[in-house]
Amino acid sequence: MPIHETVLQDRTANKGTAFTHEERSAAGITGRLPAAVETLDQQATRAYRQLQQQPSALHKYIYLNEVHDRNQVLYFRLLADHLAELLPVVYDPTVGEAIQQWSTDFRDSRAVFLSIDRPQDVRASFQMLGLGADDVDLIVVSDAQEILGIGDWGVNGTDISIGKLAVYTAAAGIDPNRVIAVNLDVGTDNETLLNDPAYLGNRHARITGQRYDDFIDLYLKTAAELYPKALLHFEDFGPSNARRILVDNAKKYRIFNDDMQGTGAIVMAACFSALKVTGEAWRDQRLVVFGAGTAGTGMADQIRAAMVRDGLSDGEATRQIWLVDRDGLVTDDMNGLPDYQQVYARPAKDVAEWHRNDDAIDLLTVIQQVKPTILIGTSTAAGTFTEDVVKALTDGVERPILLPLSNPTSRIEVMPADAIRWSGGKALVAAGIPVEPIDYDGVTYTIGQANNALLYPGLGLGTIVSGADHVTDGMLLAAAEAVASQVDVARPGASLLPEVANLRASSATVAQYVARAAAADGVATKPLDDLVQRVEDAMWQPAYPEQS
Repeated sequence: MPIHETVLQDRTANKGTAFTHEERSAAGITGRLPAAVETLDQQATRAYRQLQQQPSALHKYIYLNEVHDRNQVLYFRLLADHLAELLPVVYDPTVGEAIQQWSTDFRDSRAVFLSIDRPQDVRASFQMLGLGADDVDLIVVSDAQEILGIGDWGVNGTDISIGKLAVYTAAAGIDPNRVIAVNLDVGTDNETLLNDPAYLGNRHARITGQRYDDFIDLYLKTAAELYPKALLHFEDFGPSNARRILVDNAKKYRIFNDDMQGTGAIVMAACFSALKVTGEAWRDQRLVVFGAGTAGTGMADQIRAAMVRDGLSDGEATRQIWLVDRDGLVTDDMNGLPDYQQVYARPAKDVAEWHRNDDAIDLLTVIQQVKPTILIGTSTAAGTFTEDVVKALTDGVERPILLPLSNPTSRIEVMPADAIRWSGGKALVAAGIPVEPIDYDGVTYTIGQANNALLYPGLGLGTIVSGADHVTDGMLLAAAEAVASQVDVARPGASLLPEVANLRASSATVAQYVARAAAADGVATKPLDDLVQRVEDAMWQPAYPEQS
């Protein structure tokens, strides 16, 4: 292959029109580019103009992917310059559209594909990358069973891992040359995919049980052995697997599940801010979670950990948490409760006298009985936080924390404008969707969005900088505190969460908090003197290397 074909096709080395004439000559690409020598700024301006000409978010996604394939620095410069605008393009929600067409549109991929039908290939698949034990900081893996709001998409879900890594780099400067995206192809139960001639994954139903668990174990052991310094990030696993994998392996590996821990921690951040308003302590909180899946129970886990750190026993903290699912309040006499709900199931005898509708204790009854200080919605059941529910909430406590987190807008439990109005402005509200400011009774209410991108990139950076052996509850709580520290809640109607506009600076702050917590928890393996500079030095910048 001619030299020019190598350098111009290597996204990590290609500078395109930014190559000087001397560099073009040295690389053997004289005559392969127009005469002009551009700066990265000029390239980024042209690329952004081209991006703006794309007719839809999906077309923008495809265009950015093409830029990424040919020039990594330019791609991340675009993201860094327009991060708030482009996060919804490179990840949720646009990535969901791309995933549904992934096999049909397939051209190339930067991921590693591991098939449950060929476990003997797992080690070789990693070794083919040519990366050593000290060369990898982060691996994002998904089996694509529970992709965003669209469900099981098998190998099509590969771009979830790639997109997550892009956010890590754009938001926190994780070096894109030191990361790996992985798809675990364990089959799919999506009949549309199985009957699609273009589908590129294993054409059989999802493997479950011991064979699935053995494959997860093989992945973890192999990745941890080959890349012992890497954070192993799990993304979009199904609820029956996500919690079990995390609980079984959190003490053995440097593992993190964003759907459970990241989502829980960003909710913690909103609560930290709200408690500054109410002046209350964690140990005094009563939590009701409506929608008790992986995300909801992950939030409960984080809040329980905060209660314990604030002086409660584990049992006392657990008794201050109530889960409500599609069959009403979760109680210990229900058959077939998933393991992640069992720990929070209320003793049936304790609620035997509570009002029931169709033999279920509904949300309104739970609110009236419990008088929760915090109500979280992760149900995707639109409109279920009715006016009666919101008024019962504010009847129970003066300033309740109300977090309707389901998205998109068509699935949110209550629109924040209604929550503010029905609560008479008393509810402290954050949401799972972007919301315009709300004017009510002479006050402008800014509604923060519970966007995990505010937290997990900085958490990952702090884990890498500290060399933490494990991701501890203390590190997650520190990340939440760091996010909350970036808002001033003194003003009436102030947001509980920061905006994503200055995410790189925000992630650096989160990383510092996390690294200090890692040291305090005894899991840090690197010195943390001059921590601010260590974090800055660890952040990869989208810039071309200086000419030698």
